[in-house]
Amino acid sequence: MQHLQGGAALKRLAVGLAAALAAAAAFALPKHAPVPGGVAIIDLGPAAGVAPQARFGDFPLAVVGERGRWFALLGIPLDTAPGDLEIAVSTGSTATIRTVTVRAKHYPEQRLTIKDKRKVEPDPEDLLRIAREKEAIEAIKRLFSPGLVIADFTLPASGPLSSRFGLRRVFNGQPRNPHAGLDVAVGTGAPVRAPAAGMVVDTGDYFFNGNTVFLDHGQGLITAYMHLSRIAVRNGQTVRAGELLGAAGATGRATGAHLHWAVFLNGTAVDPELFLTRP
Repeated sequence: MQHLQGGAALKRLAVGLAAALAAAAAFALPKHAPVPGGVAIIDLGPAAGVAPQARFGDFPLAVVGERGRWFALLGIPLDTAPGDLEIAVSTGSTATIRTVTVRAKHYPEQRLTIKDKRKVEPDPEDLLRIAREKEAIEAIKRLFSPGLVIADFTLPASGPLSSRFGLRRVFNGQPRNPHAGLDVAVGTGAPVRAPAAGMVVDTGDYFFNGNTVFLDHGQGLITAYMHLSRIAVRNGQTVRAGELLGAAGATGRATGAHLHWAVFLNGTAVDPELFLTRP
């Protein structure tokens, strides 16, 4: 992993990202889906003056202008129970609380067989590596670059969708974390391209994810491209929509070649299909 560390490095990333997003296409809202693993679109009122700020717990939320109004984007964790969530909104010296009602959603189960048993039952050395990588990934997911945000995505690889987001996964008979991304069925070497403009904030070889690229699209919207056979970008690089990120593969914990595409919003994994360009 080639992490960019320190405040100066993150500041350089933020400046570069802001320039990249400023040159990108106009914003388009993702689909409103207030369910576990979904995205809630919260109307904050007319887009006059400075944008309001919104927070969910410790996380700042993306706030965007669209059709003359301000909207906050809330990524809802997969383990959220149905009920109400409170969002803190501030405009100047005025503070209010908005409520988002989360609906129930059922995700089906998927059973998979992994030939490399270490990817299911890691040894002690592997567990230390996994812990280090988890800490690094959590830091990436918490990045919040000010300015514009780009959330109007195209599919990053050309192929049919296979495993959908949220599947309750069982590897070799053992329950594991839900599927926190979207799989595209493509062969080894198939091109993987940026779905929108962004900044490369990490590349590296992870125990479970294999060769991975992380992109920052602004205001806490992060995407990841996993199991790659080859990485074609470097940390700190600005990419345009459609620019080559690497090639699909089967590195890490994978049953075969494919692209695992993940989308994170305010630190939580959400359904990538909600961000895909729709007619």
